[in-house]
Amino acid sequence: MTVKEKFQGFKQKFSNISLPAFIPRLREIDEEVFVQKYSTPLDADGEKIPSDNKVRFTLDREQKEIKYEVRDEANRKWWALFDEFEYKEHRTGENVTEHKWYHWFDVNDSPEERRVIIKIDIVLCFFSFVMYWVKYLDQSNLNNAYVSGMKEDLGMKGNDLVNTQVVYTVGSVVFQLPMMYLIHRYPTHILLPAMDIAWGLFTLAVYRSTSVGMLQALRFFVGVFESAFYPTIHYLYGSWYKPSEYTRRGGIYYFGQMLGLLTSGLVTASCVENLTGVNGLDGWRWMYIVDAIITIPVAIIGFFVLPGVPKKCYSLFLTDEDIFIARERLRKANIALETEGPQFFNIQLWKDLLWDWKYYMFVFLNIWGWNNSNGSSGAYLLWLKSLKEYSIPLVNQYSTITPALGIIWIYMTGALADHARSRWGALIFSQTFNLLGNILLAVWYIPKGAIWFGFCLQYFGWASSAVNYSWASDAMRHNPQHRAITVVSMNMIGQATTAFTSVLVWKTVEAPRFLKGYSFTGTVAFVMMIWGTLILPLYKKEERKYAHEQGILLYNSAKGEVPPEIPPVAPSALSDSDEIEREHFVIDDLSDEKKQ
Repeated sequence: MTVKEKFQGFKQKFSNISLPAFIPRLREIDEEVFVQKYSTPLDADGEKIPSDNKVRFTLDREQKEIKYEVRDEANRKWWALFDEFEYKEHRTGENVTEHKWYHWFDVNDSPEERRVIIKIDIVLCFFSFVMYWVKYLDQSNLNNAYVSGMKEDLGMKGNDLVNTQVVYTVGSVVFQLPMMYLIHRYPTHILLPAMDIAWGLFTLAVYRSTSVGMLQALRFFVGVFESAFYPTIHYLYGSWYKPSEYTRRGGIYYFGQMLGLLTSGLVTASCVENLTGVNGLDGWRWMYIVDAIITIPVAIIGFFVLPGVPKKCYSLFLTDEDIFIARERLRKANIALETEGPQFFNIQLWKDLLWDWKYYMFVFLNIWGWNNSNGSSGAYLLWLKSLKEYSIPLVNQYSTITPALGIIWIYMTGALADHARSRWGALIFSQTFNLLGNILLAVWYIPKGAIWFGFCLQYFGWASSAVNYSWASDAMRHNPQHRAITVVSMNMIGQATTAFTSVLVWKTVEAPRFLKGYSFTGTVAFVMMIWGTLILPLYKKEERKYAHEQGILLYNSAKGEVPPEIPPVAPSALSDSDEIEREHFVIDDLSDEKKQ
């Protein structure tokens, strides 16, 4: 018996074990039950029978439900290039909808859909925010510890700080390679919490550090076990949310990053003030103990909260009906559901991926995204300490100012991307302010208030991160495996570049001036704007090929083309089941007001 056969036998035996109700398990649902429930009933004449619900999430297998727009591109304006949703949304007829910046839901979302979205927001969006807060609390505490006594206690000198940061990066990058395979194949509600518990334990162990070498070894393993988090969460977002929903929720997820930076300063300040000397430990050592106490319980909760993906859902909080509606929302948006597909090591899978422009363009976009901020360098903290105007607790407290502003910058960028339907516009907006801040800091010899202003803009760099991933997930929505590999590659390769760029341009001995660092990040911000502008026409060209999926039929009368005929039957939605053939789910407004 082969190893694979033994594993399959063990898996079969384990699946037959009766688990307690509070243990998550794979949710097997009968979709046909809900197909029957949500099919619109017809009378003898083929007319729809009105429902008691004002708005229903309905399914029609035989009746044409997609509203078509026949669009002549003869007079298409040149600025239509910047309309990213030109081939996703109707521009004429009754299907045109308005999007308000203060609306959380799309105006076309039914009550059933909104109920499901709220649940997903809680179990995925909110909880990923909490997990990211914990992750960045554990990741960014090194800079706070460095200015709070660790440098002197461990005898750190020269570029030991930046080298320790690089060691963490190496651990994270190297172990993201297997994540390309694991996040597509194994339950994320087990994978992520297990890794989280391990990084919490290594974070705890840092408090016992007695030398720079020991510190760097422990930080390496913190990076190893944090490697799964970033790409897996973005993959889950792309698996549950539609393109117009992703960026704002990705922004909330990034609030956790800013909150981690913010609370790291507050936790350090509190530990230095109140715990220094307790049990013979310095305040910075207590900080690592407190961080671990926060991390491990959150990781355990994740085992029960994280939902998996729609096709392989393990959620305790979503009903069978919720899972069915979540799947159909994605089918209607022409987002392919998770399936087995080709094996990870299938040559054709990689040939198709590596022959696709999207892989390279989005990976490079995120390389710029990983190098366009001075936030992780510790430059702001080192500048505050160099002023010699503030006590150590006050330095840590003031360190919370820029991440607090970062929360605002991230929300503004994400809201612009979703509500203005423009990831490109959000990218240009964020990087313009990022460029301005880095120019001020590169000049340096300016009034102190101007330097403060430059640092206050530093997290405009990271504000574009959710935009990058949401754009890539949207562009690769038709192939979950390509999307998974691309998302991991974006994070892995982008982060890998910081391992050498940080050593080159953020040498600790050059603090706090960092002329090379600010000049580099400013240049990258500018390059990122150019790169996003190059992606836009390629993306639009690709989206034009899929316009028919949204009921948009194109022709160009200037080229002698005739208007296409509206199909007698709506095109089939993407389906993960050959047994259930269905049309798109659509929104029916059956209110009396609409009928009049």
